[in-house]
Amino acid sequence: MTLDIVSISKDYYNDHFKVLVIIVIITYIEIMYILHNLATFTMTILIIFIFQMFYVLPFCSSTSTATFVFGDSLVDSGNNNFLFTLSKADSPPYGIDFKPSHGHPTGRFTNGLTISDIVGEALGDNSFPPPYLAPNVESNATNIGINYASGSSGILDATGTLFIGRVPLREQISNFEESRKYIVNSMGEENAKRFIKKAMFSITIGSNDVINYFQPSIPFVSNEKVSPTTFQDFLISNLTMNLQRLHKLGARKFVVVGVGPLGCIPFMRAIGLISKGKCSVEVNTLIRNYNKKLKVELHRLNKYIKPKAIFIYANSYDVFREIILNHKQHGFENADAPCCGGYFPPFVCYKGKDANTSSVMCNDRGKYVFWDAYHPTEAANVIIAKKFLYGDASVISPINILHLHNYGS
Repeated sequence: MTLDIVSISKDYYNDHFKVLVIIVIITYIEIMYILHNLATFTMTILIIFIFQMFYVLPFCSSTSTATFVFGDSLVDSGNNNFLFTLSKADSPPYGIDFKPSHGHPTGRFTNGLTISDIVGEALGDNSFPPPYLAPNVESNATNIGINYASGSSGILDATGTLFIGRVPLREQISNFEESRKYIVNSMGEENAKRFIKKAMFSITIGSNDVINYFQPSIPFVSNEKVSPTTFQDFLISNLTMNLQRLHKLGARKFVVVGVGPLGCIPFMRAIGLISKGKCSVEVNTLIRNYNKKLKVELHRLNKYIKPKAIFIYANSYDVFREIILNHKQHGFENADAPCCGGYFPPFVCYKGKDANTSSVMCNDRGKYVFWDAYHPTEAANVIIAKKFLYGDASVISPINILHLHNYGS
């Protein structure tokens, strides 16, 4: 970024002070030049350089727009690589189409880019927010942002217990609190507030909570269920509490993604013994009702929360359901089976030393809607991301991500 005083945003520099500083510096240079005091003149140039490096630079760096990503395996970029967990995507063939890693697994639970990766690229990002748990990523907090998402995690702390290690949403936000301290130390409290205010906060979570709710009972483990209505309300209450936490930490631009049609994913259809081309009505009914309540709650936050913020609702349910129903129109040949891992337990997608120790994998990954028993392929993610970026109010409201990115700038 060019260190040009004129290019600095008004939000980061008091106009009157800027003009005063420039006038003083120019006047001082002219006097030194007139007096032919070359030594003093040289020292003046040095002072200006130091001024730019230590005063102007922090303001320039804070004009970039960061993205902070929270959620589950749909957007995890590798945090679970650093956990003792059964929920990992750190071995082939995961990442086989991820070009930045030349096809090596990064911890993304798909064959290529996640939805948040694709959105970031479309908004002009040159790289992706790195996983928070990776070493030496602190400095990204003041640049492109950080990814806190964790596979198998949920809105509720107890979600994903069977997978052992995971980072629930509450802890993800606590991790952002630590990142915020770094941001404040780097640029000061006021500049940090402005920087965070401009950043986008993406939250994609809730799927694992629903999956856990419907999973068969485990022997010797209590699995008492509350009613679907009570469960939905409990999720909304906990999610709202966490959104308010982020708001108190300075977040003002939110993308909150609803839960997709999990009744149609291979895993849920398999455990429910649902035939090809069908979805679980029970699962999808709960999700639709949850999403309706989520949309109402986000509308309430938009109306009443102070200081003012904007929460946009991304309708992943209808977008993904449409892809499944009209998959051939989107260029897919299969919207039922996973490309990798098959229909049946343990639903593992893995590449061994030979065919006998490897999962079954499709020949053309671009023709499948599902990568494994839980997650979409990169090809499906591209369609979803474009809808979120440029879609109308039926897909994302009150504004789309492209408009949110430019909101308030």
